[in-house]
Amino acid sequence: MKNITKVGLSALAGSLVMVSANAVDYSMSGGLQSVYSTQNNPTGAESTNGKGLTTQTDLSFNASGELDNGFTVSSYMFLDTGGNVSNTSAQMTFGMGSLGTLQINNRYGSKANAIDDVTPHAYNETWDGLAPTAMNHSSFGSRTMHGSLDYRIPTQELMGVTVNASVTYDPNSNASEAQKGGVGSNSVSGTAYTLQLAHESGLEIGGGIESVDDDAGIVEGQGTEAATGYIKFSAGGLTAAYQETYTNNLAGTGKTGADLEESFYGVAFTSGDVTVSYAEGSIQTKALGATAAGVEKESESLQVAYTMGAMTIAAAMSESTGEVAATDKYEENTLSFNFAF
Repeated sequence: MKNITKVGLSALAGSLVMVSANAVDYSMSGGLQSVYSTQNNPTGAESTNGKGLTTQTDLSFNASGELDNGFTVSSYMFLDTGGNVSNTSAQMTFGMGSLGTLQINNRYGSKANAIDDVTPHAYNETWDGLAPTAMNHSSFGSRTMHGSLDYRIPTQELMGVTVNASVTYDPNSNASEAQKGGVGSNSVSGTAYTLQLAHESGLEIGGGIESVDDDAGIVEGQGTEAATGYIKFSAGGLTAAYQETYTNNLAGTGKTGADLEESFYGVAFTSGDVTVSYAEGSIQTKALGATAAGVEKESESLQVAYTMGAMTIAAAMSESTGEVAATDKYEENTLSFNFAF
C-alpha cells in the first residue's frame, strides 16, 4: 500500500510539473470590516457582557492553472488579520473534468462541513457570535474538515434535478491538520458522505452522514456518528430552509454516550439591495441512563443587510436561552460595516 501511495504521489508530482508558469493566474482579494457589539449575559462572566468595537482586514489568495491534459489545479488561502495573523482556511483543488474533483482540505473547505447549516441569513448563522458557547451550532462535518481529502462527482443533470455527491476521508479525524512533512495528533480515521438534489423549481433536499473512530484514538469500538438532513426552497427573493442533525456518541462496545439532537430553520427575503432574515435553532443533550436530558438551548436572530457597491452594512439582534438553566438568557446586538476590495 505504501509503495502504491508513493507511485501515485510521484505521478501526481510529475503531472504538476507540466503546468506552465505563464498559465498560472494569481490573485489577491480581501475585506475591511468594523463591528460594534453589545452583549448582555446576566448569569455569565464579565467578559461576555458590555460593549466592543473591532476592526480587521481579511486577505485571501488564489492561484489556478491548467495541466497539459486539460486537468486544472487551484489553491485558496484565507488569512485573518484581526489579531495575530492566522490561516483560517486553505484548500488545494484538482479538477479532473468528467472524472470529478479532488480537494485537499488543509483547513476547512470539506463538503460535509459546508452543509452543517444551510439556513439563509442576512449577516451570519444564528449561532455565530453567541459568546457563551457555540449555541445551537450543528457539529456535522466538524470532525473531518482539517487535513482531509474530498472527492466530488461531476454535477449531474437528470429530468430537471441537479445531483451533487461527495465523500471525505480524514486520516486524523477530530484533530487539527498535520504540519508540513509531519503527522497528525492521532491515527484515528473518519469518513463523511453527502448527497444534494436540487430541482429547477427551487426545491432542494440534501444530507449526509459522518463516522469517526474513538476521538481519543485509544479505545476500539468508541467514536462518533452524525447525520444531517435538510429541505430548502427558493423562489424569487425568498429562501426558506429547515434542517435537523443528530449526533450519536459511542462509548465502547455495549455502551453509549450522551447524544445530541439539533434542529434549526430560517427564512430570508431579498429585495434589491436589502436582505432581511429570521432564524431559530435548538440543541439538546439527550438522556443517558439515570442522567436526565440536558436543558434545551435555544437561539434566534433577526438580521438585515444593505449592500451598496463594495460596501455592506449589516445588523443582527440575537438571543439565546438555556446556557445552564432554562432561565438563563443571553442577548447580543451587532452592527457591521464591511468593505470588499
